[in-house]
Order: sequence, then structure tokens, then C-alpha cells
Amino acid sequence: MASLALTFGSGAMTNSIADTLKTDLFFMVGSNPDTSHPTIGLRIHQAVTRGAKLVVVDPRRTKLAERADLWLRIVPGTDVAFLNGMMQVIIEEELWDKKFVEERTEDFDELARLVKKYTPEMVEKITGIKEDQLRQAARMYAAEGRHATFWGMGITHYVTGTDRVKSIANLTMLCGKIGKEGTGCNPLRGQNNVQGACDVGALFNTLPGYGGLENDNLFDKYEKLWGIKLPRRPGKPATEVWENVFKGNIRSLYIFGEDPAVADANIAHVQAALEKVDFLVVQDIFLTDTAKMADVVLPAACFAEKDGTFTCTERRVQRIRKAVEPPGEAKPDWQIISLLSQRMGYPMHYNSASEIFDEICQLLPQYKGLSYERLEKVGLQWPVPDPHHPGTPVLHTEKFTRGKGLFIAEDYIPPVELPDEEYPLLFTTGRDIARYNFSSMTGKTTQIDEISPECFAEVHPGDAERLGLKEKNWVRLTSRRGSVEMRATITDRTQEGTIFSTYNHLQALVNLLTLDALDRLSRTPEYKLCAIKVEVLGDELPD
Repeated sequence: MASLALTFGSGAMTNSIADTLKTDLFFMVGSNPDTSHPTIGLRIHQAVTRGAKLVVVDPRRTKLAERADLWLRIVPGTDVAFLNGMMQVIIEEELWDKKFVEERTEDFDELARLVKKYTPEMVEKITGIKEDQLRQAARMYAAEGRHATFWGMGITHYVTGTDRVKSIANLTMLCGKIGKEGTGCNPLRGQNNVQGACDVGALFNTLPGYGGLENDNLFDKYEKLWGIKLPRRPGKPATEVWENVFKGNIRSLYIFGEDPAVADANIAHVQAALEKVDFLVVQDIFLTDTAKMADVVLPAACFAEKDGTFTCTERRVQRIRKAVEPPGEAKPDWQIISLLSQRMGYPMHYNSASEIFDEICQLLPQYKGLSYERLEKVGLQWPVPDPHHPGTPVLHTEKFTRGKGLFIAEDYIPPVELPDEEYPLLFTTGRDIARYNFSSMTGKTTQIDEISPECFAEVHPGDAERLGLKEKNWVRLTSRRGSVEMRATITDRTQEGTIFSTYNHLQALVNLLTLDALDRLSRTPEYKLCAIKVEVLGDELPD
């Protein structure tokens, strides 16, 4: 993962959301921002209306796909083959940015060698994308102009997620579409402040500020500041916690800001682990499904009941301000953790959220020039190396973090579960714009229930005919891990052979179906694709 961070900035957008005003072409792959990131989706729609070009790579016919200059209906899970095919065409037709590649990158020859075999004929067999469309996409992206790539969980939520991100970075560097306004690699993070949590060290394999675990000087600095000896080994990825519970390596859990009993892949396995663990503490603002299983529930304050900062997908650090008092005994997270630490024998004393932010700025080189005073009127994009620095809207303008950008070529690896006789269909998921994640908050708002009362399994007309399915019939979707019932809608928005559903409704927990196989580097599950079978239940759900 270190090499990825060197290429596109620790998983954050290399550019600003406001850069959409300057982008000539949007290359959207593995993302439907209309439902997942609607403010960014709106800006892209506005840019297209102004005349920007749009290429969309998506198995579903989304609203952005309908507006695209080129929509590539890719077979789910085949993005690496497609991206390698684009690069093969670009190199074959000598469309790449030779000056940028020569001056700012290395290992181009290795990339060229690997992608050479990804001919349009080979790519069409794997991805379903026709040769003329592949060549058109390659030529559009490699042409002169400010071209920006955007992607989301449709790229990262696979066991080959890091391979896909490397391939996007390869394509971006190959064509020199980075380091300028209106360009870049722009991953759209999945939740509010995911970027901020990663920045301050909430990862299993890095220190705050993305420092490496081999950096003894950093450890020495932290140990001196905190007066404690720190373990100098990687932690456990969150996705590996459940198996470690069953192995007896983890006996207690402290969970806050998450609801894994409904949100993780293969949730039957997760729920069994939550039942098995000796002691479970959950800190949250509502009694979530995970909190219902806890031995102790600690009531936390919500965003409007505390001070602090959030760091969003474009690396912008922004203030949040307490507007109302927390109800009952609820407290901000930092106060709960500090009090618990003191009870356990470590004197963690802070007087305010601003004092904690000062410590963050002392530790993180990216935040060094930040303060509450500087963030009072406007958020700033890291890195902000000193108090007079204006922030960094565009990364990698002159060089990459490691100096030269490194091409890391990856071969296509098929998805873990492909259709077979027993499970003949693919299943994939996405977000419902009216709901946020698993409805622990939005599910308490009756107006949202009126807008989005239930989720549907989207079934292609061809599949519906074979199944004998009628509009709004109840269906049972079954994978090797579990089953879920919901009503079906017949639409050609979804691809033949693939069933799509949103994952936001507690009444239809689709993560009973999803696959918990993990990416070898990021340890992210293959949420986005698994094999299923469909039973038609009729007009009514059986008792």
C-alpha cells in the first residue's frame, strides 16, 4: 500500500471538488455519485451541461451513464482487464504522454510488457466491451485536455481492489493526467471523515500521518509525548477481527461509530462472532443492532453536540461546532475515551477538542500548519506544512512523494465467485440516495420512509422471463452464506445475468449474501460481487 500512497496521495483525492469547473473530461469508473456522493454528482452533471465530456464505466445504466458521451457496460469485476486494455491501445497507438513518462515516472517498460497481451479482442471476451468502444475510450482519455478520473467502492470493494487502484494510477501517469487543476486520481471515500480517521492513524498498518511501522524515530517521538511504550507491530485489520474471535485471539471488542452486525460482509459470520466474544462494548448515538448485542453501551454525542474537525474526501480539514447539548448522559467520544483510560490506569487528560487538535497538528506533518484559528472561516486541504501555507488543492504538481511515480502493473484476476449451475447469477449492490448506509439514523425519519420505503432486487427482463418473474413479485436471493427476501422490479438498468439491490434497508439485509474474501493488501472484503440463485415466491411473502 505504501507505493499506492506515493502515487495518488494516501487514498485521498489528488484534486479539489471545485476542480470540476476546470475538467474537460470525466472518467467515471466504479462509482455512481448521484446516489453515493450526490454533491459531487451534481457538480459533474453541471459540468456536462456546460460541455465537459463524460465517459462512464458501469454495469448499470445510471443517470450519468445516460448522459455520457461514452457508456461502457462492463461485466462486473473485470476492471483490471479493461484498464490494461486501455493502456495497451494507448501504447500501441503511441498516444501516451512521453515527456511526462520520461521525466516523472519509472518502470514504464514493465507496464508496457504486461499490458501488451491485453488486446481489444482479449479484453472484449473478459469484459464484454466491444473493441471500437475500448479504442474510443482510450483515445478520448489520452487526448489533450484536463481529464479527471473518479472512482468509488465499485473499484475498491473487491479482493483485487488494490490492483484496480494501481491500474487507475498507471493509466493516469501514462497519460500525464495528474498534477494539474481539473485532472488527477479522485477516489470518493465511503463515509464522512473516513479520510480524517485514516489521517490520524485508524489503520492497522500505519502510524498517524501514514508513517511506517518501521520508523523508530516516529515511535520514539510518540512514546516520549505519551509516556508509554507502544507495540511496534501491525494491528489486526477490522475485517479480520471476526475470524480472530473464533480462533480465540480476540476476546473483547470496543466498537464505536460502526454497526458491523448489519454492515460487514457475510454478517451471519459477524453476528456469530459478536455472540461469541467474552465482552462487548459499543459506543454510539443510537441503540444499533450491534449495540443490542453489547454487554455495555456508552452513549455518545452526535456531530451537532460536540466540537472538532472532519476531513473529507478532498483532504479538506473543516471545523464542526457544538450547536446543542448532548441528551442525558451522552458525551463526546474523546471525553468517554479519556475517562475510560483514566479508570484503566493511564492518565489521559485533555481539556477540550481544540487541545487534541493541537496535538494532532504537532504529530502529523500534513497538518503541521493548521489550527482552529486558521479553520475558523474556511477549511484547508492538507498538506499544510506551516502556519503561512495556504493548503494544497492539487497534489503532485512537480513530483511524487517518492520522487518519481512508480508504474505497478497487475494482471487481471477473476472475481472469487463466478456463476455456476447452483448459483447462476451475479449479485451486486449500491446506495440509495434517500438513505445513509444502514438506516441507523435515516431509518428514524418517517419522511424518508415515505420516499424510500423498501429496496428492490433489480432484474433484467431476460432473466425475469427465464425465472417466470412478474413485476413486484417477492423473491428469495440465496448465496453460499445466507438468504434474504425482497420484492423485485424488472428493468434493463441492470445487466442481464446480474441482480442489483441497494444495501440500506434493515428489512432486507443483503450482507447476509455478500462475500468476506479479502484483498491481500488492504484487507477490504469483496462486497461488490458474489454468486446467487433466485427463487420466485409470488405476490405475497410466505409465512
